[in-house]
Amino acid sequence: MSTSAPAKVPAPQEPGGTSAYGALDRFFRISERGSTLPREIRGGFATFFAMAYIIVLNPIILGSAKDMYGHQLDNGQLVTATCVTAAFTTLLMGVIGNVPIALAAGLGVNSVVALQLAPRMAWPDAMGMVVLAGLVVMLLVATGLRERVMNAVPFGLRKAISIGIGLFIMLIGLVDSGFVTRIPDVAQTTVPLQLGGDGHLNGWPVLVFVLGALLTLALIVRKVPGAILISIVATTVLALFINAVATVPSWGLTTPEWPGNPVATPDFGLIGEFSLFGGFDKVGVLTGVLFVFTVLLSCFFDAMGTIMGVSDEAKLTDAQGQMPGINKVLFVDGLAVAAGGASSSSATTAFVESTAGVGEGARTGFANLVTGGLFTLALFLTPVATMVPSQAATPALLAVGFLILAGSVKEIDWADHTIAIPAFITMVMMPFTYSITNGIGMGFITFAVLRLAAGRGREVPVPMYVVSAVFAFYYLMPALGLT
Repeated sequence: MSTSAPAKVPAPQEPGGTSAYGALDRFFRISERGSTLPREIRGGFATFFAMAYIIVLNPIILGSAKDMYGHQLDNGQLVTATCVTAAFTTLLMGVIGNVPIALAAGLGVNSVVALQLAPRMAWPDAMGMVVLAGLVVMLLVATGLRERVMNAVPFGLRKAISIGIGLFIMLIGLVDSGFVTRIPDVAQTTVPLQLGGDGHLNGWPVLVFVLGALLTLALIVRKVPGAILISIVATTVLALFINAVATVPSWGLTTPEWPGNPVATPDFGLIGEFSLFGGFDKVGVLTGVLFVFTVLLSCFFDAMGTIMGVSDEAKLTDAQGQMPGINKVLFVDGLAVAAGGASSSSATTAFVESTAGVGEGARTGFANLVTGGLFTLALFLTPVATMVPSQAATPALLAVGFLILAGSVKEIDWADHTIAIPAFITMVMMPFTYSITNGIGMGFITFAVLRLAAGRGREVPVPMYVVSAVFAFYYLMPALGLT
C-alpha cells in the first residue's frame, strides 16, 4: 500500500469552467488538495475495513467486565453503541474538520473503563467519567490550553504511555483468549500466570487464537490492507466450522454459531445511560479525579499523535509541520470522547487505521462520509458481530499492541536515564499492575524525582510537579488512613 501523496489531478470541468463536483468539491476542497471523488470513496472504504474490527472487539472488552454490582453490559447493545458513536463522530470530523481521520472506541481506553473504573462503581458512573474527560478536552481546546498541556509532558513519557497501553492490551488479549491464565491462589505460587489452563495449550479455542494470531501477523508483514479484519473474519469462519463438527466444552463469552437471521433492528438501550458525578460518591473525589485524569491522558496523547501522524501522511501540514484548522479537529476529538461515554461505548478517539484510507488517496473529509455511512450500515448486522468468539477477535489486540510499540519505542531517548528510566517504569507497570493509572503515576513521579536528583529540576514543567504530587498523595492515602 503506497502512502505517498498522489499527483495533483485537475478536477473534471463542466461547460463554463465550473467543477463537475460543484458545491461538494468546493466544500471539501477535493480538487484543491489534489484528490478526486473516486479516490475519496476508495479511501473511505479502505479506512472502514481497516478499523471495522472495533465493532467486534469493543463489545468483547467491555462486555466481559462487571461493575461493582456484578452487572455486565449487553453485547448486542454494545455493538449498536459502538457503531452509532463511530458513525456520528466520523461524519462530524469529516464535515467540521474536513480531514480523512475516522474515529471509534479507543483500544486501551476501553480497558481503563472496563478494568479500572467499572469494578469500583456502576457502569453509568464509569461512563459519566468518560463524558467528563471529554468535556475537559473540549474546554482545553476552547481555551487554547490543549497543546500547552501536552507540551508539559516530556516527549519520551508520552511515547512510553502509548507503549504501556500497547503492552497492556496485548496482555488482555492473551488472557481473554485463554492463551495464558491466572494460576489459582490455592496453588500458593509466586508465579501469577501460566500457559493455557494447566501449563499447556489445550483445546480448540486456543488453537483458533494461535492460528488467528499467526494469520494476523503474517498479513501485517505482507502489508495487506485490512489485515486485522481479514484475520477476524477468517478465524471466525474456522471457529464456526470447529464448533459445528467438534465438541467444545466452552468458548468463553461468545459461542460461534451462525445466527438464524443475520439482520436485526439496532438496540439503543445503552445510549444516554451515564451519570456525570455518580462515580465520585463511590470512590471519593481524589480517586475520581485521578480516574478522569487517566482517561483524559489516554485519549489526549494518543489522539494528538494520531491526528498529526495521519494529517502529515495526507500532506495536510505546512512547512512547520502544523496543520491549519487543527483546533476544529481537536474539538471534534474532545466531543467524540464525551459522545463515547454518553453512548456507553467508552471514549471515542482518532484511529491510526485512517492511514489506510490516506494510502488509497483520501485527502478530505468526504472519505469520512463514506466510512461513517458504512458504520451506519453495520448497525443492522448486530447478530453477525455478536457471534464472533473472543479467540477470533483478540489476536487484533496483539497486533495493535505491537504496532503501537514498534511506532513509539525507537523515539525514546534511551541515553538520557532521567527520561529512559521513567519511560521504562511507565510502560512495564501498566501490564504488571494491570493498571494504566499506576503506569502513568509511577512514571511521572520517577521523572520528577530523577530530574531533581540530577540537578535538572528546572527542566521539569510546573504542571508535571503538580500532577506528580497528586499521584504521590494518592499512593500514600492508605498509609495515611484516608481510604
